[in-house]
Amino acid sequence: MQAVPPSALQGIRVLDLSRILAGPSATQLLGDLGADVVKVEKPDEGDDTRKWGPPYIKDKAGIPTEESAYYLCANRNKRSIAIDIATAEGQARIHELLGHADVLVENYKVGGLAKYGLAYEQLKDRYPGLVYCSVTGFGQTGPYASRAGYDFLIQGMGGIMSLTGEAEGGPMKVGVGIADVMTGMYAAVGILAALRHRDATGAGQHIDISLLDSQIAWLVNAGTNYLAAGKLPARLGNGHPNIVPYQVFDTADAPLILAVGNDAQFARFCEAAGLSGLCQDARYRTNVARIAHRAELCDRVQQALLGRQRADWLAALEAVGVPCGPVNNLEEVFEDPHVKARGARVDLPCAWAQEGHVSLLANPLKLSATPVDYRRPPPRLNEHEQEILADWLARPTRLTMERQ
Repeated sequence: MQAVPPSALQGIRVLDLSRILAGPSATQLLGDLGADVVKVEKPDEGDDTRKWGPPYIKDKAGIPTEESAYYLCANRNKRSIAIDIATAEGQARIHELLGHADVLVENYKVGGLAKYGLAYEQLKDRYPGLVYCSVTGFGQTGPYASRAGYDFLIQGMGGIMSLTGEAEGGPMKVGVGIADVMTGMYAAVGILAALRHRDATGAGQHIDISLLDSQIAWLVNAGTNYLAAGKLPARLGNGHPNIVPYQVFDTADAPLILAVGNDAQFARFCEAAGLSGLCQDARYRTNVARIAHRAELCDRVQQALLGRQRADWLAALEAVGVPCGPVNNLEEVFEDPHVKARGARVDLPCAWAQEGHVSLLANPLKLSATPVDYRRPPPRLNEHEQEILADWLARPTRLTMERQ
């Protein structure tokens, strides 16, 4: 039998008190890397997203369950236990589990866990090695700290909606909860850094990560362009503020992305498109010049591309090393041979699901020595209570092991 490779975070225990998307996406990432993640949920209700459907996953009888596809997207590789932290019994149970945890992740409002005795300041001395990650809309400090934060609000307040949309249209949000997801990724990176520090010093710490801070951080080149020039960027639809031509164009039958990244690629594009005169024209010879004459250049490129079908253009441009590609819908994405070869979809065995499995988006990390491990489908509410208690509480606490 072939040996199972070790997981990078094997032995790390995460107590997950988060709900919705940002926190759960962070803990799912840790779980994919081998951490033992226990998801603490409200009795009878569970994570809010369990009911964020349709679609809902069907059971063996073909009846929709209370598990939505939205919930499935961020909760694999976890075990669920229902605990009412508003009760003394629930708080005692959390403390029992904390004695065995390396990491606690929560996304309550600032100060929301203090009334239960579970705020960082109330725990840090009792559990000195604990990495405590707080995910909020606006952070632990500042004038907006007490506000609730939601992805849509953050996309607006953090500037990305001012950049997204057609030039003559209104602001537009990204089609997925990208502020939540990016916050989850930053949170996971912060947790890994804090664990590294804990392993070196024995000391845990508090991680304060907010949706708004994260959203502003991933404005990347657009945000830095503004800081450098002091000029508000205009919406460019599918265009690029610093590269031309770099956008979606129509062909005779379907849209095509043309992503010309430098002057040499532009010359090769012109030759392939029968537009060799363009790359000799001073208005278009360099990228700086092409930006200054964006509208007229893109009009000429568009007229040329309308003369052939997309498949013809893809073959011709790929042959000369000009970056290009189709605009796929999701069916086309998952049928793409390269996507299939890279394993972007994973089917996890699931005893209660109608088809005997649930289909999820794979983790993109390809680690040669400690690969991502898909051990568990997203749990049903309180599915693992007895298993968790028997597993975690049967062992010495972290503090006991550290003193030995």
